[in-house]
Amino acid sequence: MNVLIIEDEHRAAKRMEKLLHELHPTAQVLKVIDSVEDAVNWFSQQATPDLVFMDIQLADGLSFDIFTKVKIESPIIFTTAYDEYAIQAFKVNSVDYLLKPIDEDELEQALHKFETLHFKQPVYSKAFFTDLLRDISQQNYTQRFLIKTGQSFNYVQVEDIAYFFSDQSLSFIQTKDGKKHAVDYTMDQLEELINPEVFFRINRKLIIQIEAIHKVSSYFNNRLILQLRPKTEMEAIVTRERVKNFKKWLGA
Repeated sequence: MNVLIIEDEHRAAKRMEKLLHELHPTAQVLKVIDSVEDAVNWFSQQATPDLVFMDIQLADGLSFDIFTKVKIESPIIFTTAYDEYAIQAFKVNSVDYLLKPIDEDELEQALHKFETLHFKQPVYSKAFFTDLLRDISQQNYTQRFLIKTGQSFNYVQVEDIAYFFSDQSLSFIQTKDGKKHAVDYTMDQLEELINPEVFFRINRKLIIQIEAIHKVSSYFNNRLILQLRPKTEMEAIVTRERVKNFKKWLGA
């Protein structure tokens, strides 16, 4: 089975390759592509792969843009951190729609579904779409994080977190009551574990909870600066490339 991966997050692409080889050792990953432009060029020049894993939000746009520029006949398993594109995914060659972080069991089920549909005449019933939408709506995110206080362990509920931040290669939780706790995750890992409707990564070092925002102001070089509660030790600046998605996240 020849597989193409379209994913702009290096860590997510590597994890997908690892899981794929564990679940389907004979699978061959032809290439990992990270943009709409490169995907269009690849499909224009290469043979049709057996299966495509496709992230929806790429570095230069949505992967749905690929379908408007080139014909794709391969079955697609979409992977994304958001569930808002499910219906749109059904309009193209979608076999399944997996929410990040990718669960190994769900990936195995998606591969089984692909193999079933690939070798048999597809039959899409109303129940198929109903079940798929139900599975998407039941996506679970981390509800609490383990912390260590002295020699004791405790946990912080995710609703008590104002923001996550990194300092000197370490990651921390800042709670709404002003307490700081170290956690054993990178910022990239934290971003995959939490609900993107509630949290947003404004820059490399800060992931904020929406209720922690006290004020949003314009900042030079087309960026934004935030006042958070509790106050941050570092400036809470929304980088220029994240401003558009940040405004969309806020509902602006």
